[in-house]
Amino acid sequence: MTIGQFSAFLSSYRFLFFSSDEEEFYDADEELIDLDKTDVTIPDGPMRDMSYEEADSFDFGDAHEDFDAIYDNAEEHDVGNVQQEHGSVLVHLLSQVSIGMDLTKVTLPTFILERRSLLEMYADFFAHPDAFIVTVDLESPQERFVSVVKYYLNAFYAARKSGVAKKPYNPILGETFRCRYNVPGLPNSGKKTESGPFPGSDENQLTFIAEQVSHHPPVSAFYAEHPAKRISFHAHIYTKSSFLGLSIGVANIGSGTVILHDYDEQYTVTFPSGYGRSIMSTPWVELGGKVKITCEKTGYYADIDFLTKPFFGGKPHRIQGNLYR
Repeated sequence: MTIGQFSAFLSSYRFLFFSSDEEEFYDADEELIDLDKTDVTIPDGPMRDMSYEEADSFDFGDAHEDFDAIYDNAEEHDVGNVQQEHGSVLVHLLSQVSIGMDLTKVTLPTFILERRSLLEMYADFFAHPDAFIVTVDLESPQERFVSVVKYYLNAFYAARKSGVAKKPYNPILGETFRCRYNVPGLPNSGKKTESGPFPGSDENQLTFIAEQVSHHPPVSAFYAEHPAKRISFHAHIYTKSSFLGLSIGVANIGSGTVILHDYDEQYTVTFPSGYGRSIMSTPWVELGGKVKITCEKTGYYADIDFLTKPFFGGKPHRIQGNLYR
């Protein structure tokens, strides 16, 4: 699926949204603005009439900025012991919830919020782009399948350096996030893309775009591609959160597909649930649940189990799985 096909899919797909205020369903299309009938004024500025090439090399004054340092947890205050430091806030929060309750309507305190949107966090799946694109250079279907499994497990490693759990900001309906990655060991080709998630990027860069396509229920869609290697990924995830007493659970409902265009192979993956543990003391996060990775064309599939830490004893952050054909 190309970015054009993916965009067409999103445009043609009609979501129904539920408004808790009006207690009725309404169609998102009713909220769209007809740009053909709306006067849109493009503000004057140095980038107004620039080409992709000129915009890509434009000096914003941040050429030496380390954007990753913005999220450096060494400078970020962890929540510490919630019960001791935020007791009154915790009591107010617990008064709003009950076991099994959906948390989408609960206002959370700012001290447990991540510094970025959920859409940006999905880009972490491609923080190691070399592990994503290496699959296309392998000869046998078995090697390619094993490589996809390695990439999938590796994708969950790129996250907050701190073990303390924090919640990302909820994206608003229609919010988008896009970025691009340089691939280690792969120099830029000098050829620019004219379409895709990030037009004007080099063909040897991995580009990413995410959009919040539904608010109730909260559904995010994202797409990534590497034009030179002809590999892409598209996914949708519906996050369903619930209060579990001493923990908060988030079910990631949906699937993603890795496509190797030159081999006509598609690898479908599902996602584990996330859990915020020990919310009464120092919160920490872990993944749990069974996921499946399948390739219909080659017949290979994998069953992987993200094991949660037992209540008494045991170790956190363990997985077990099997690959089959």
